Amino acid sequence: MTDAAERRERLKGVYEEARACTRCRLAGTRTQVVFGAGNANAELMFVGEAPGANEDRLGLPFVGQAGKLLEKLLGEIGSERGAVWICNVLKCRPPGNRDPHPDEIEACQDYLHHQVELIEPTLICTLGNFATKLLRGDPMGISRLHGHDEVRVIGRRAVRLYPLYHPAAALYTPATLEMLRADFQRIPELLAMGPPPQPVSTPDPGIELDLVPEPEPEPLLAEPAADLQLGLF
Repeated sequence: MTDAAERRERLKGVYEEARACTRCRLAGTRTQVVFGAGNANAELMFVGEAPGANEDRLGLPFVGQAGKLLEKLLGEIGSERGAVWICNVLKCRPPGNRDPHPDEIEACQDYLHHQVELIEPTLICTLGNFATKLLRGDPMGISRLHGHDEVRVIGRRAVRLYPLYHPAAALYTPATLEMLRADFQRIPELLAMGPPPQPVSTPDPGIELDLVPEPEPEPLLAEPAADLQLGLF
């Protein structure tokens, strides 16, 4: 396990690379890259689909009504936005909020894999159908998967993957909101289970390999890991 301060510095380097990225057509239409925000040493990560108009304008993920609901649900389990990491599969907004194209996903996925590797989350909550299908590598939909955790390898790291309904889907549908709220209540229990065993060697995304136990946690640093908000690098 890499020192938290070193991982944070490396994460800043990935952000600088993403900010100048021209790997796909979205570089020509974005206002700015929405890399992600939160705690660089978070145990809990949320992954959505792609930035919307407000996110593209401000450079931060989940800043609209869906973000406010996410913050409210975090508060209900004794957490807060600054304690977790929030990002999207795509770091640039698709024009008109259209669905991401396969080549855009392929061009962008390394950034997400680096985030998972460097932040070292214990639990990743996928928000909605798109992020869930992509990180699972399977077409099964969120209505069948929500609230059920499983161990998956994302990039080089094994994590506990926990699909949730997207907060945007719950804003105006009380039944969906109640399901999302109920699923959220399991998050502290899943975090308490600790990280799953880690791969012996570098895997392909989504492939389950022979695993070895996670190393013992390092002692806490003298100063807590700082929140890694864009604009504070």
